[in-house]
Amino acid sequence: MEVLGTRALNRALLARQFLLQRVKMSPLEAVHHLVGMQAQAPFPPYFGLWSRLHGFAPDDLARLIEDRSVVRIALMRGTVHLVTASDALWLRPLVQPLFDRDLRTNTTHAAALRDLDLEELAANAKAVLAEHACTGAELGKALAAWWPDRAPAALAHAARGRLPLVQLPPRAVWGRSGQTIYATAEEWLGRSLATEASLEDLVRRYLAAFGPATVNDIQAWSGLARMGEVVDRVRDELAVFATEEGRELFDLPKAPRPDPDTSAPPRFLAEFDNLLLSHADRTRVMSEESRKRVFGVRNGIFPGTVLVNGFVRGTWKLAKARRSTTLVVEAFERLSRKDTSALESSGNRLLQFAAPDTTHEISFT
Repeated sequence: MEVLGTRALNRALLARQFLLQRVKMSPLEAVHHLVGMQAQAPFPPYFGLWSRLHGFAPDDLARLIEDRSVVRIALMRGTVHLVTASDALWLRPLVQPLFDRDLRTNTTHAAALRDLDLEELAANAKAVLAEHACTGAELGKALAAWWPDRAPAALAHAARGRLPLVQLPPRAVWGRSGQTIYATAEEWLGRSLATEASLEDLVRRYLAAFGPATVNDIQAWSGLARMGEVVDRVRDELAVFATEEGRELFDLPKAPRPDPDTSAPPRFLAEFDNLLLSHADRTRVMSEESRKRVFGVRNGIFPGTVLVNGFVRGTWKLAKARRSTTLVVEAFERLSRKDTSALESSGNRLLQFAAPDTTHEISFT
């Protein structure tokens, strides 16, 4: 088997993530190709698309949220993703096993849900939401009418685990704010969940956006177990490589695998960007030392990161004052004058995108 080194894997991943060069593609097409964008916070997907698409403007995505072309829904790894409407209906049934596992093992709510008829709870929650969309607190309070001895927060958590609940606008609409209000995907989109969803297709879609990858990588991205059995069912249609450590890598035969010496421009990645969260072995995009610094910021918080020559070399954030916005770049190591200049140029464009009506500064630390 051909061996793919770290740099070869890096360039293949950057190419599929549209980070070697921006592409001319609609936001809807990009979100589809990327199998969604992690959206734990409302606005990182806007920055994620800005870093990948030519001429992207915030309204391009805001319109898709408002007209229901894309939705925010918990999917892979049990985390909130922004996905196309069709992918929401297709992916949600496939990842149900990880939500079932969470309801049995969740340290906060599992005890309160023990011996509860979850099918009955889902039916009652669906009836409540069919009357009107509501917040998690409102849903829990409504369900407590049937189970007054159970914690409303646990009941709402169970509803989110058993039903495909989408978060409605104005939440995540650029320039606006709003509570997290839920409706079922079927009610919001006027369509039923897919009944013929295929784990084999899930593997193909993942490899198109994140390959080449090991079975462990696929499991880390999806949150699902026993994906080796699925890969074995499609092995004959896949290209097989090896890591430098001898692990099998799988890929679509015609997917891009650029020359490892291909240059990679600096990039500002959004918070929670799936580029860094979708492999068990993340050394293709960051060193172990960088991983510790990025993941050690705060529990549950994943900062914006800076790519230099394709690898994580620091973090970034926007510090907003009344009339000014500062892009603060924290480098993990000394950057060359050339790389600093390139980051300043890209940073100025980022500031113009994020805060066009304020003055701008860039600070390197």
